[in-house]
Amino acid sequence: MSVPRKQDIKSLKEALTGGYPVIAIETWEEDATFATLLGFFNSVFQGKGSFLTWDLQSGLHDVTTGETTCCNAIEALEKIQTHDRVGFFVFKDLNASLENPDIQRRIRNIHYSFRGQNRFMLLTGSNFTIPVELRKDITLIDYKLPEPAEIAAILDEQIQSTLRKDIPNNLTAEDLDQAIISLKGFTAAEIKYALNKAFWGRKAIDKEILPILQDEKEQLARKDGVLEYVRSMESLDDVGGLENLKEWLIKRRRLFSPEAAEAGLNPPRGLLMMGISGCGKSLSVKAISSLWKLPLFRLDMNKVYSGNYGSPEGTFYRAIKSIEAVSPAILWIDEIEGGISSNTAKDGGTGSHIFSAFLTWMQEKSSDVFVAATANRIDLLPAEIIRKGRFDQVFFIDLPNDTEREAIFRVHLKRRGNNLEDFDLPLLSVATEFWNGAEIEHVVIAATIEAFHRDTTLTQDDLYTIIRGTVPLSRTMSEQIKFIKGWASERAISASRAEK
Repeated sequence: MSVPRKQDIKSLKEALTGGYPVIAIETWEEDATFATLLGFFNSVFQGKGSFLTWDLQSGLHDVTTGETTCCNAIEALEKIQTHDRVGFFVFKDLNASLENPDIQRRIRNIHYSFRGQNRFMLLTGSNFTIPVELRKDITLIDYKLPEPAEIAAILDEQIQSTLRKDIPNNLTAEDLDQAIISLKGFTAAEIKYALNKAFWGRKAIDKEILPILQDEKEQLARKDGVLEYVRSMESLDDVGGLENLKEWLIKRRRLFSPEAAEAGLNPPRGLLMMGISGCGKSLSVKAISSLWKLPLFRLDMNKVYSGNYGSPEGTFYRAIKSIEAVSPAILWIDEIEGGISSNTAKDGGTGSHIFSAFLTWMQEKSSDVFVAATANRIDLLPAEIIRKGRFDQVFFIDLPNDTEREAIFRVHLKRRGNNLEDFDLPLLSVATEFWNGAEIEHVVIAATIEAFHRDTTLTQDDLYTIIRGTVPLSRTMSEQIKFIKGWASERAISASRAEK
């Protein structure tokens, strides 16, 4: 059992030892929680007490005698209040009804009558919102999802089962680490389901199971709604230039490892990339996921504010809880200024609440969640976000220089199967001075389409034809780009290495 899970059980044991009459256990693993409570009951009461459960379907059930009584929640609460034997009384579906005044009154009465009587009311559910009227009567405990050590144990058990069927295990240590990361955020039962699916029909257990486990991670994000799982195929080799940024990322690629923890090094907290549109910010975020081999989730702030998933504050809170549950992971907030900015900080309403919650979480978070944020309208970013302690570094991504434009042409030409020796990359770089990376990619794609239409190979002249017919962003938005450069010069580190 992992250390965090042991800590959760310890917290529950301490609450029972302390005599708290009403305990709410926030858990996604109802069966595992029930087994833990039953173990406590057998250990403490040695078969001399009562262990009753209630749910909406079955009513009140006596585990020790097998007797079941059909009744609603209020009737069940009245029965256990007058129950004269010591023991546990577990209510599984009451969290959705805590706003009901009749239920509130009965819970408060149970709190009074159970004090010092070795009788405990235990509520289980995936999410608890404790009403103000009950906050002094209910003790809330979190029963977390399996941590890496427990996931590793389940994975090993499944692998041993396949070995007994003469199916070899060809997973490397790195593959096992990736599998564990992919399974983070699932219940123990869900982990077994995912592994059964991945192992089914295989003649050998190898790295081919990893995409299947990642599919399950994507399913997890889709259920959440506002978090999108991004499967990244891009690597740092696909990013032309930005050598300072790349070096920073490479130096921190091992900081999520146990070896780094043993050396007293903490994982990085986050990175803010600001700058001109089309210069590779989003591509760089995807490359981080591939380099660090961590799952990438994108938070859509428009969905948070839409109200379609509940109140914006509640939706944002659930998104944060969800990403923490699957950590270590990368949280991508694209165009952060659209949802967390100076304007939202000052509106005095929902925006300011989310802004404050984000700042507090970034400052105090203990989970291994790396926040990768990108911004175009950098003048809208408040100083509270940029200062040290929230993001480890703030990089400014400028229009690519001569060397970087060559590198971008090289990436896109090579990706489409062209022979780089057929192209004069320095001349192409000169011809696209003050162009951004997205515009250079467009040139290669458009020229490739023209060549494909003629059923010929791509030539340098095809590229020049598209270049001559394109007006770059730097010309249409020259004043805005000048302002962005001036603003960032004293507030951020250049992602590009100065040309010699």
